Amino acid sequence: MKLTMPRFDAAPVLVVGDVMLDRYWHGPSERISPEAPVPVIRVDQIEDRPGGAGNVALNIAALGAPAWLVGVTGEDEAAEILRRRLNAAGVYCAFQSHAQQPTITKLRVMSRHQQLLRVDFEEPFSTDGQAMLETVGGLLDKVKVVILSDYGKGALVNHQALIALARERGLPVLADPKGKDFSIYRGATLITPNMAEFEAVVGRCASEQELVDKGMALITELDLQALLVTRSEHGMTLLRQGEAPLHLPARAREVFDVTGAGDTVISTLAAVLAAGESLPLAVALANLAAGIVIGKLGTAAISAPELRRAVQHTQGAGRGVMSTEQLLVALEDARAHGERIVFTNGCFDIIHAGHVGYLEEARAQGDRLVVAINDDASVTRLKGPGRPINAVDRRMAVLAGLEAVDWVVSFAEDTPEALLEQVRPDVLVKGGDYGIDQVVGAPIVQAYGGEVKVLKFVDSCSTTAIVEKIRRQDSAAP
Repeated sequence: MKLTMPRFDAAPVLVVGDVMLDRYWHGPSERISPEAPVPVIRVDQIEDRPGGAGNVALNIAALGAPAWLVGVTGEDEAAEILRRRLNAAGVYCAFQSHAQQPTITKLRVMSRHQQLLRVDFEEPFSTDGQAMLETVGGLLDKVKVVILSDYGKGALVNHQALIALARERGLPVLADPKGKDFSIYRGATLITPNMAEFEAVVGRCASEQELVDKGMALITELDLQALLVTRSEHGMTLLRQGEAPLHLPARAREVFDVTGAGDTVISTLAAVLAAGESLPLAVALANLAAGIVIGKLGTAAISAPELRRAVQHTQGAGRGVMSTEQLLVALEDARAHGERIVFTNGCFDIIHAGHVGYLEEARAQGDRLVVAINDDASVTRLKGPGRPINAVDRRMAVLAGLEAVDWVVSFAEDTPEALLEQVRPDVLVKGGDYGIDQVVGAPIVQAYGGEVKVLKFVDSCSTTAIVEKIRRQDSAAP
């Protein structure tokens, strides 16, 4: 399956569920308490993050998709912190507030990146189900997908009414289930239990086939369109009526913290589906996103640039030969990571030592080097009949193999000015014996504040000289 990045800016999602505040106390631990055999933590940093359904909404916003969040909180400092953090991230919040009950808060005491203690502050909420239904109903015209983020904390008391309301509007409903009674999610489009949650409902699965059989039976029983079982180190399994099972391997290189991985999965699924993409693509991207998030500490959101970079590496597009469209996507990601872009261009007909040295020096001007080369027709116009010696695909392949070169792209015009307008490099580099004012495209780059530099080729190295030498030797041969 070829992975592509959807347009998340036109993919609004509504999250309904249990909102909570994840609070972290960080500090060094250097001694044992004289009062009890426990470490003493000197707290020097307090960190607050939206958790539960709040983390789901935060992940959606981080991908660049519009996010709405409906949940239940107390009327306290924790609720205000949640609202501020979520609003700052672009999440629209519609909280039902209860003055007599605290906002659910999970406090984790951390030292040297290790969790030493967790303390939960929570009481089951007395949610006004009808009021929540009315709030949700007023938002459905603004979104394309609905998520039920269920942590079993009492915010969701009328699952069936919420599912029916969304389906009346033709909206997919994705549910992250909790507990052993999955019947409350009947009629949902997709549910996303982890393996432990799945087996708690259907019984132990001793084989892949048993997992598939029990999963398909659950789909039929609950009138679902699909079931996604997340399986930790075994990846994910997507089951659909009338379709072959789709098994995806785990993508994590190193597992650091699985907290919030389920939130990342369902938020990515929803955003991709809201963007109009297929369910298999949504699952594949969610699998990639989960692999990123479990390499982070605590609840964390995956940004669009992070996901895009993972897609590029999966597709082998981290570097090498690219189309203009692919290059622009790669450049967007590089800039999101603060990388400095260097651009150079030429025919590069026969790669020689001069080119290699020049490209290494060009690469040293920044973090990424783009090499743009003239296509065959434009080389012929510039160099005359008989040129190029090597076709454009061969020239690009050789350049892409050089360590100094990140991306190679071709252009059909006699000059790269149109390409420069799109790429907008931080540094334009050219090799030769002329001044900066003679570099083609220099005014374009200088106009937006970029730099233009002229570097020297290695003495006595040029493609034209090599070609002439070969011709002289051929004419002198008996």
